[in-house]
Amino acid sequence: MPTEAKRRVVDELRQQLDLSSTLIVSEYRGLTVKEIAEIRRSLRKQDVTYRVVKNRLMKIAASDTRGSALDELLVGPTAIAFGTDEAATAKAVIDAIKPFKQVRITGALLGSRAIDAASVTRLAALPSRDVLLSQVAGAIAAPMATMAGLFDAPLRDVAGLVGALADKRSAAA
Repeated sequence: MPTEAKRRVVDELRQQLDLSSTLIVSEYRGLTVKEIAEIRRSLRKQDVTYRVVKNRLMKIAASDTRGSALDELLVGPTAIAFGTDEAATAKAVIDAIKPFKQVRITGALLGSRAIDAASVTRLAALPSRDVLLSQVAGAIAAPMATMAGLFDAPLRDVAGLVGALADKRSAAA
């Protein structure tokens, strides 16, 4: 029979799962409470929540929202980083755990798709969503600006020639 405290924890985890699109799972074996608090503090600045969870309770909470994709990542002492932006969350987690060699990323869940630790590292190397969107916008706008310059060049050249001709005639007169 589950206790009321466990039901509350499962409900909290369900709420966090609903609010998060990215979950980065890590094994925190060997860290002190102070070190975990330090990781939490640094991630909180990046709008990422880092939480130590009981695997069984997390599986129960995830079964309703994410299915069984998370089950294979929940092995050993588990801490999960909950975030909304995939690349930014991965980068924040990797930067936060870098000083602690004991922490090992075991994988991540993007939406309902699980990825391995190597993919999390590659994801962290990507620029953030806002930077990627601005790069796409720049790539679309650059050819249009070049085209406008090319269409404007003949008109500009004609205006320059008329101006030079007018200067020449005024100098001759």
